[in-house]
Amino acid sequence: MPLNIPILLTWLRIILIPLLIAIYYVPESWVQFVGRDPAATVVFVVAAVTDWLDGYLARRWQQTSAFGAFLDPVADKLMVAAALIVLVQLGRLDAILAAIIIGREITISALREWMAQIGAHRSIAVSMIGKIKTTAQMMAIPFLLYHAPLKGLDVFQAGTWLIYVAAVLTLWSMGYYMRMAWPHLIEEDRKR
Repeated sequence: MPLNIPILLTWLRIILIPLLIAIYYVPESWVQFVGRDPAATVVFVVAAVTDWLDGYLARRWQQTSAFGAFLDPVADKLMVAAALIVLVQLGRLDAILAAIIIGREITISALREWMAQIGAHRSIAVSMIGKIKTTAQMMAIPFLLYHAPLKGLDVFQAGTWLIYVAAVLTLWSMGYYMRMAWPHLIEEDRKR
């Protein structure tokens, strides 16, 4: 396993997952100085920044690796899934939206794995729809975690709208990826 700054940043993101969850389970006095919601928001935003930064540094310093390419999306999906589950538990997100987003991530990860096995992984490269979905999702989650109004902005309402946009784009991008993979699925089925 290669060890470099981009991979360390990915590991940091994975380490932040239990911290995000723990914020809502430790005694209130432990986070009294800042509060649970702002603390969780900061942890999630730091994780989101490390997601961008590790990819940027890996490309800039030419430190990309197969292990990093594997670990990075796993860390992203685990962080988002953990945050969504916390939000469902807090009553700030409908379980159906969390199930849509998490279900899509599992489906597309499995599809990418299968497409790689048959040598067609380029057929389902990341699309612009997927990038917009991720942006909406990564903006919505901190807003939903923060929950309180901020300088006149109803952060929770903005987060709610953004998570609905993310859910719609989630379904749209899943349809797009499935459509791109469909000819390969048919071809593989004919071979059997």
